[in-house]
Amino acid sequence: MDARRRPAATAAAAAAAPADAQPRARPAAAVAAAEGGDAELVLRAPNLRVFKNSVGDTLNLLMKYRSRILGNYQHTSRVLLSMPEALGIVVGIVYLVIAILFQHFNFTADSMWLVEYNAALASVCFMVLLGFIDDVLDVPWRVKLLLPTIAALPLLMAYAGGTSISIPKPLTSYVGVAVLELGSLYKLFMLLLAVFCTNSINIHAGLNGLEVGQTVIISAAVLIHNVMRIGSSTDIEAQQAHAFSIYLVLPFLTTSLALLAFNWYPSSVFVGDTYTYFAGMALAVVGILGHFSETLLLFFLPEVLNFLCSVPQLFKFVPCPRHRLPRFDPHTGLLTGTKDGNLVNIFLRIFGRCTERTLCIRLLIFQALSCLFCFWLRYMITGWYK
Repeated sequence: MDARRRPAATAAAAAAAPADAQPRARPAAAVAAAEGGDAELVLRAPNLRVFKNSVGDTLNLLMKYRSRILGNYQHTSRVLLSMPEALGIVVGIVYLVIAILFQHFNFTADSMWLVEYNAALASVCFMVLLGFIDDVLDVPWRVKLLLPTIAALPLLMAYAGGTSISIPKPLTSYVGVAVLELGSLYKLFMLLLAVFCTNSINIHAGLNGLEVGQTVIISAAVLIHNVMRIGSSTDIEAQQAHAFSIYLVLPFLTTSLALLAFNWYPSSVFVGDTYTYFAGMALAVVGILGHFSETLLLFFLPEVLNFLCSVPQLFKFVPCPRHRLPRFDPHTGLLTGTKDGNLVNIFLRIFGRCTERTLCIRLLIFQALSCLFCFWLRYMITGWYK
């Protein structure tokens, strides 16, 4: 390899050099390389002083800020490690114990409602177990659709109520009958309603207090609806059905209120998929066995809208991320909406950036207004619709 040589010094550079300057001694290996054109170029040994100084400066900087770095890391680790997850299983177990004890005070041994009551508790128990499995194993979305189907089997097998529906009065002339018998199709509707309720609460989530808050509002609306129907109805069987619904929804409301105290922003516990599945199944059995599934769907209006907006991503028509959460700005503490199709991001795009607490309050206000709209709609169409 030909040796690379420096260009010869110019006359101006030579003239500018001091007269008494002594030429710097050149290494013997470099002199030999310069004299022999075909000789190998000998590289100078690396200057380790620069590397040593750089490493030393980096270590000094880390030692200077070590307490701050380790303190932040330890604080974050303590917060994350001490935050209980999947606390919905505790609430689910407490609910089941209270609901089972209710049997002693509200049903006799030969009650016709006792079989359906135990079937409802079995479905809720199945859903709590399957929801906990989802929290532990992180089940894919396609499998999540099967979980409520399995949990609803005890309810479907034990259901002994009517399978007919009343045709709305404006449509009676077109259908030809006032009451339409559906048979097995009605049980299929029950199954689909259970699947929708459990998954709709699960996908309308992601904020501290949102999952529990929406179920508290819906269950309170269900409780008020049952009390109103018992007072206004003259049908004994209808009154018993709404009383049966109260026996299931009252312990659910109280246990959820207790959980909301810990899950409200800033949350000290996470509810996990266990609670969302448990809450959806509990509300589904309350509406199905109380015979007001249409009213229950009206109470679920925000969840219905959230599901419709999420259909393109849920069915992979457009790309769907693992978690469709808004972006968090650590400098301002505000959330910014993304292009994902759910109500959380839609509210941020419409009303602008806000804190997580403010966004949760807005969504819960929308939930409460939807329940009030349901009551108003039932009042307006009573006597005309059915």
